[in-house]
Amino acid sequence: MTTELKIDIAQEQERVKKQIAEQGLRVLVCTGTGCIANGSLKVIDKFKELGVNVSALTDYDKMTIVPTGCHGFCEQGVLVIIPELHTAYVKVKESDVEEIYNEHIVGGKPVERLLYVDPNTHEHVHKSEEINFYAKQVRTALENCGHINAECLDEAISVHAYEALSNVLRENNPDKVIEEIEKSGLRGRGGGGFPTGSKWRFTAANKGGKSYVVCNGDEGDPGAFMDRSVMEGDPHKLLEGMAIAGFAVGADEAYIYVRAEYPLAIKRLRIAIEQAEKAGYLGQNIMGSDFSFTIHIKEGAGAFVCGEETALIASIEGERGMPRPKPPFPANKGLFGRPTLINNVETLANVPVIMRKGADWFAQMGTEKSKGTKTFALTGEVNNTGLIEVPMGTTLRQIIFDIGGGIRGGKKFKAAQIGGPSGGCLTEEHLDLPMDYDSLRSVGAMVGSGGLVVMAEDTCIVEVARFFMNFTQHESCGKCVPCREGTKNMLKILERIVRGDGKMEDLDTLEELAHAVNDGSLCGLGKTAPNPVLSTLKYFRDEYIAHIKDKKCPAGVCTALKSYTINPELCRGCSKCARNCPAEAIHGELKSPYKIDQSKCIKCGACVAGCPFKAIEQS
Repeated sequence: MTTELKIDIAQEQERVKKQIAEQGLRVLVCTGTGCIANGSLKVIDKFKELGVNVSALTDYDKMTIVPTGCHGFCEQGVLVIIPELHTAYVKVKESDVEEIYNEHIVGGKPVERLLYVDPNTHEHVHKSEEINFYAKQVRTALENCGHINAECLDEAISVHAYEALSNVLRENNPDKVIEEIEKSGLRGRGGGGFPTGSKWRFTAANKGGKSYVVCNGDEGDPGAFMDRSVMEGDPHKLLEGMAIAGFAVGADEAYIYVRAEYPLAIKRLRIAIEQAEKAGYLGQNIMGSDFSFTIHIKEGAGAFVCGEETALIASIEGERGMPRPKPPFPANKGLFGRPTLINNVETLANVPVIMRKGADWFAQMGTEKSKGTKTFALTGEVNNTGLIEVPMGTTLRQIIFDIGGGIRGGKKFKAAQIGGPSGGCLTEEHLDLPMDYDSLRSVGAMVGSGGLVVMAEDTCIVEVARFFMNFTQHESCGKCVPCREGTKNMLKILERIVRGDGKMEDLDTLEELAHAVNDGSLCGLGKTAPNPVLSTLKYFRDEYIAHIKDKKCPAGVCTALKSYTINPELCRGCSKCARNCPAEAIHGELKSPYKIDQSKCIKCGACVAGCPFKAIEQS
């Protein structure tokens, strides 16, 4: 049975498209967190200052500066894109704005020095979609990020916001919505990869009273910013996805749990909620239907464990964020004891697109068991760092060497850590491995939320394992013994190894502890905490052995294992190294080779940095 709605979304789209067409030349300036840090707000102010008098423009009688969300290409920020002029400028500074305005916008000649230069062809690239970083991406969750003003409802409506919700409410068939999500093959993008449609159906089976939808925006992986970029760049898409989910499972109230370290995301979400409620897309009797849906924002305190759904629920309820045993699962007994659907930001952001374009459209992307696209935060020793979205099944090689532009400084690829502290290590032998749930699980890794850290040949793998173990041990809530004590003891062993005090039996102990923590921990944090250790032991055991037996760090990273010596053939006896040494470990006579007292050397490297003759060697 269909329902007549009071809001005609097609008419609203026509209205706002006409308004946008009257804006004249649109200049899109990234105001994601990264670009703001690089000075994008000053760039905007300068454009506005110059654009007050636009009488000199020949083809446009007006210029509109559009502050957008993250464009994704963080390596090249501040990004300025002018679609009508088919031009994308990179690394723009306030001082560059006048030249862009006078030379290109008014004069019609692009400013070549601000265009992206392809590292392979060394040619300037004008259009953003032709830059290698973007060319092989397929954007679904991120399709509008960087193209609209995230704080303007009309701009969101111009790119189909609330169209899917309108169709869903008009058809008035919750079960059909769930069927479409099931058919799409969408799996949870927060780490576990659980089928989204199944989770919705489990929750819907318990409706008949108060139910909730919770959006997990507690993105705690080091270096991850996928969900943050959606919340900052296209908040209405998230709100629409939550409303569709609420309609499908019979919920009328929802919470977005987002860490307080994301102030810009929180600000834009609050603006979007207020706009949507005022316009009738959220709140009571949405669009004139019988469906009501209210969304609240809950700011988290930054505890990594609150990414686990039961700990997240406890935090919203005002309790300490600690996991609870399952069952009961949240679908049966969740927030305030009521049935609760929990999905992360990226998962919910895919929902409106699926409902608008169809499950078959979404399912034709990806692999047999991992449908659609996935966002990744590409960081580390790669030329093009940033936020990307690619079809599931795209290989690691394509991501690193095509989209990422290869390893910085021409270095050799060594490994990639995927899935954050809960993930695993991929090596050169995995470069052609499809990046999907099942393929990664088969080699001891996981998609996780999408963090992807690329490491070069001069990265110490043992130190990487220590770093992630330090993180998870620090973030352990301490509720269960295996995680609390197991991660602590694993960290102690890793710290011993990197300072040169490790023993060969430590490797067996590490593996035993890892399996004990995995088997006995209560929640996902503990169960996956050993993954970086287990995967690095599997693929880089020789590096562990080198630290233990040879007392050497092959990458030359671990400070305690460094050794500095002065090459007498290169030393000119200038004494600069002795004067720079804070430990007074270097002695000698002027114009004769100096020597380093290894018992006093603190391995700070000050001597190496200051030697004008490159006479000091590190081993």
